[in-house]
Amino acid sequence: MEERTLPLMLRARTEAKPDIIAQYAKDETGTFKPKTFREFYDEMQEIAAGLLELGAERGSHIGLISDNRQEWFVTDYAVLSIGAADVPRGCDTTGQEIEYILGFSECSLSIAENQKQAEKILARSAGLPLLKTLICFDQFDESLQSAASAAGIGLYHYAAVREMGKKRRAKNPGEIDAEIDKGQREDLATIIFTSGTTGEPKGVMLTHGTFLHQLPSFARILDIKPGDIWLSVLPVWHSFERAIEYAAPCYHSGIAYSKPVAGVLMADFVAVRPQWMVGVPRIWEAIMDGIYRNIKQQSKFKKSMFNFLVSLGIMHNYFRDLTFGLLPNFHGRVRILDALMGFLPWLLLCPAKGLANILVFNKIKARLGGRFRAGISGGGALPAKADHFFNAVGLKLLEGYGLTETSPIVSCRYLRKARPGTVGQLFLNTEAKITDDHGTVLSPGQQGIIHIRGGQVMKGYYNKPEVTAAVLSEDGWLNTGDLGMMTYDNELKITGRAKDTIVLRGGENVEPVPIEQKICESEWIRQCMVVGQDQKYLAAIIVPVQEMVLAFAEENNIPIVDYELLLHQPEINEVVANEVADLVNPHSGFKPFERVFKFKLVPKPFEPGVELSPKQELMRHRVSAIYAREIGHMFRDKQ
Repeated sequence: MEERTLPLMLRARTEAKPDIIAQYAKDETGTFKPKTFREFYDEMQEIAAGLLELGAERGSHIGLISDNRQEWFVTDYAVLSIGAADVPRGCDTTGQEIEYILGFSECSLSIAENQKQAEKILARSAGLPLLKTLICFDQFDESLQSAASAAGIGLYHYAAVREMGKKRRAKNPGEIDAEIDKGQREDLATIIFTSGTTGEPKGVMLTHGTFLHQLPSFARILDIKPGDIWLSVLPVWHSFERAIEYAAPCYHSGIAYSKPVAGVLMADFVAVRPQWMVGVPRIWEAIMDGIYRNIKQQSKFKKSMFNFLVSLGIMHNYFRDLTFGLLPNFHGRVRILDALMGFLPWLLLCPAKGLANILVFNKIKARLGGRFRAGISGGGALPAKADHFFNAVGLKLLEGYGLTETSPIVSCRYLRKARPGTVGQLFLNTEAKITDDHGTVLSPGQQGIIHIRGGQVMKGYYNKPEVTAAVLSEDGWLNTGDLGMMTYDNELKITGRAKDTIVLRGGENVEPVPIEQKICESEWIRQCMVVGQDQKYLAAIIVPVQEMVLAFAEENNIPIVDYELLLHQPEINEVVANEVADLVNPHSGFKPFERVFKFKLVPKPFEPGVELSPKQELMRHRVSAIYAREIGHMFRDKQ
């Protein structure tokens, strides 16, 4: 990028096309209202001036506790424009976490979405001696004002800060642009605290340069046109969604704010008709499950026809990919032979696929607004079932890879050359190497630990030099802790997480993620976590699909008194056991010691903030603690 900082990039795009829509946000009636780049930039400058009026300065750290909304994006750019860095988190953050994050990062000013978030902060004010100012996006009542006064903290509404900024700008009209001009590529932009899937959160320091580094790659991966719309559903503070918050204005496209709730999301697809969306695998699975739920309400013939057409679409895509060299190449494939083998079946299936598009698949596309070009999945491994389904019905789903420490994107499938089973090619000016435990670089097709070097790699962990040194070498290589392999086409495949590896008592190393993904392909199973560290065999905590359990009980005259008690019924457990055994076995590519010998059905789905991180990552230590008794029972016998 030519620009040194993100605000300089925004200013250049605003000057070039000021009347293109930058944001779509819902008003009180739930109707999306547009905001142009010019309007956005003016509001951002007013908030930036207001922050200066309240004492913020270059180098300040400013808390930002809020979920997705129009003001978040404005405030983020306002903070960056004055040379400060934000410390963001979502509304599901506990008071204890907020105290740690704001305190450890030394925030003197913080912003809260609403009164509830402000109350969390004020309740912990004794542990935040540096905090002097609090801003609320939403209105608040007198009780909050009194609590802030008692804590010696100034409390302001967003509109009041904006008004302060207007007055300051009237006196100093070029002040914010002058501040923007002072910015440098290496300036700190944000400190994002990891979700703590392995324990204590770490503050990842990302600069303007780390975010800017990845923006040119979007032009190679996608075909973004001015005026395109991105539907925003991920936590806006998280680095994956945040990368899109910067990519969208970079390419003169707009962002529409939605929620990852099936009913809301599907309605918003129709309302704004977006071209693009990023989401974690669970969101794509939820969309797929919603489509299947709708099909299940149809006649038996229609259900059978739909399943047949999806299978036909999957076969069509396989032979198409075989013909045109789009299957991943782990072992030196001979592409000419692939083309000879795939061409005739693909040609024969084309008319049937065209008919399937007309009869069924085009109707599904219409439910997503009719203009949807592609989704990008990240933040976890995309289950093969969802990957195959979306591509079978003609909806491009591009899987990418990255982590907070890489701002976050390392690689992504290309829109015009999407190879299933991989997370695509590396971003521009990014290097990757796969090593064994001794640091030896491995050849394509060999699994090892992924190391990344490039301009998107973090500056380090805030105030944790020893922890930084443990993962980031002096010559810039980041040890991601993820397991993967390279293909002969220089594409990356993720196979697991090194620190998730289960070592059985016999010394066998087991990667739980592929097993969990396979188990969750069952229509009976919603979520699961495989356990077995230092045990003789594997077991699992399984969350079944409640609708399936209840329907089976009704069909088989099993009394339904209490859902939790129902999960103890032998008939229910037998069905789930058969599902697991049918999916995880040597015939499906698993080793004998990777079989799941025992499981425990639990009624409560894993939730963000409890068993899941805000970006839907499984927090294994939390699940192990919550279900310690059940896990202990599963290993009490057969030892």
